[in-house]
Amino acid sequence: MSTDVHTDRSTPDELRRAAAALRTDLVELRRDLHRHPEIGLDLPRTRARLLAALDGLPLEIALGERLTSVTAVLRGARPGPAVLLRADLDALPVQEETGLPYASEVPGAMHACGHDLHAAALVGAARLLADRRDRLAGSVVLMFQPGEEGSGGAGLMIEDGVLDAAGERVVAAYALHVTAAQLPAGYVAGRPGPIMAASDTLRVVVRGRGGHGSSPHLALDPVPVACEAVLALQTMVTRQFDAFDPVVLTVGTFHAGTVENVVPDRAEFVATVRSFSPAARERVLERAGRLVRGIGEAHGCQVDVVVRPGYPVTVNDPAEAAYAEHTARQLLGPDRYVEMPHPVTGSEDFGMLAEHVPIGYVMVGACPPGTDPFTAPYNHSPQACFDDSVLPDAAALLAALALGRTASG
Repeated sequence: MSTDVHTDRSTPDELRRAAAALRTDLVELRRDLHRHPEIGLDLPRTRARLLAALDGLPLEIALGERLTSVTAVLRGARPGPAVLLRADLDALPVQEETGLPYASEVPGAMHACGHDLHAAALVGAARLLADRRDRLAGSVVLMFQPGEEGSGGAGLMIEDGVLDAAGERVVAAYALHVTAAQLPAGYVAGRPGPIMAASDTLRVVVRGRGGHGSSPHLALDPVPVACEAVLALQTMVTRQFDAFDPVVLTVGTFHAGTVENVVPDRAEFVATVRSFSPAARERVLERAGRLVRGIGEAHGCQVDVVVRPGYPVTVNDPAEAAYAEHTARQLLGPDRYVEMPHPVTGSEDFGMLAEHVPIGYVMVGACPPGTDPFTAPYNHSPQACFDDSVLPDAAALLAALALGRTASG
């Protein structure tokens, strides 16, 4: 596979200038989406706004039925492979506290993860690519995806045929994710191999026997058993797993009892489990279940364990990661790309695509000017802010990835 970005009208300088000319429109689109966030798989206003933004482009558009997705195919003037560019669209159930003039107008909903920027950037890429259709070899599938934040929208779109929307299987898929912190605005970061974690949910219910709080010996108290299980799980991940193939297990909720002088008959906790390889993922879930059941048995309590599978590890294909790095350096300058020393412990359903086709996934800094990236509120925070001045470069990067990859065959 060649790593040369398509030339002629699509040279890096020309592509950046063309993207810069779209800035006003892209910022307007992003801020409109930000004011009107929608959550989950059903995003009717978001889809209508995006369809209006794509109107007039030479696209073959298909709309999802199980979710409000948009799949748009752009056919190049010359034969070649098909590639996919993806943007997720959904917001989070977060009450915005940024105080921005374009802050969310929907109570309890906020684009706290920057998906509004992703959507606007992909619209920008669509416009850039449509204008260069005569230089495009092959097809580009534009995947506008609802339901990334826990609803598995990528999996539903895969089932509905997004990878074959051009009439043939795409040879590669690309996406970017903006960050409100940790990376200065305009910088791109990536790595080969795992780039984001797998995410699963572990629910544990310890069943004892209720009684009077003054006489715990006449009851079977599940609270200390559940507490022991929580602490034992933390020891397990530090003593049974390789530090260079780590797992993270965090108990986020713990519930038991109704009043101080009653021994409850059950205690329950729920944990998120993150891992970076299929082997570690399988092993941590099996061992966690075995551990908490053993602790319960030792104390005479029944323990129910339920695992809710989440997203797989997002794994960058080494060749596509190298290509994305080359493209970013050539387009934006050699100093604007940073190789990540380790994966991000967040999870992302773009990893579902990696189970079918090679992917290239990068992070793009969008930390607001004058803000320290290392102390700024991070994604998912009610105070998270994203600098929408990065939109032209993000759109140009997506377009460049598609142009170069289709040209390379």
